[in-house]
Amino acid sequence: MTDKIKILHEPDKNEPFIILYKQRHIASAPLNDLDKDNALSFCLDLYPEIKNVKGKKEIEYGLVHRIDNVTDGLLLIACTQKAYDSFIEQQKEGLFIKKYRAICSYTEQNKEGFPFCKNTEAVKKMRDGEKISFVQTSLFRMYGPGRKEVRPALKEGSRAEVKKAGSKEYSTYIDVTKKGSEYSAVCTIKEGFRHQVRSHLAWCSLPVKGDEIYNPDYKSGEEFLFTAFYLSFKNPVNEKVCVFEI
Repeated sequence: MTDKIKILHEPDKNEPFIILYKQRHIASAPLNDLDKDNALSFCLDLYPEIKNVKGKKEIEYGLVHRIDNVTDGLLLIACTQKAYDSFIEQQKEGLFIKKYRAICSYTEQNKEGFPFCKNTEAVKKMRDGEKISFVQTSLFRMYGPGRKEVRPALKEGSRAEVKKAGSKEYSTYIDVTKKGSEYSAVCTIKEGFRHQVRSHLAWCSLPVKGDEIYNPDYKSGEEFLFTAFYLSFKNPVNEKVCVFEI
């Protein structure tokens, strides 16, 4: 057994799913059949019944969602096809809730490619100890060399940007408190796009501290302060709401 994951909830007939904690710098899922250094593969060794579930990708089985390699936090894995199908439907209906905790820094100069953000001015005016809440909503488009980054795009934005983006809008609900020069943020999403929360935070001039991709003030070796700490969904067996938090 590896120390790179920790099982927080084991499956049984009444709760046919696994909740695990993944450390930073480990992938959620394999890139190919030979890739075994990831959270899902470690879990497959413990619970081979996961292989009976057909997921979005053949090699991902019952993995319901992913988090970035550099992010630590909670993952949900379904152990039956019925449970998996229910979780995917809950995502579509906005019933699968994920929350992220971040320590951010304010920046006057954002990276290239971000559109105007109406919430930046409110962030800039925050006083020490003040808390504000707002929503960041956008389309997303791939960006940069190798398409390794994403950028928000607005429906009313340039035709070229909208054309590159998908047609679906994604929302991040942000509660942020200023603590000296740092900003503590709790971000809630119901559906996720790759790097959604990190990009939406950077968009309002609050990139995550230690974020090499989205923070223009990143310093080499700086700790990445971003955790997927909360999951909420309905149990596919009895429809009771389950909440897991670290």
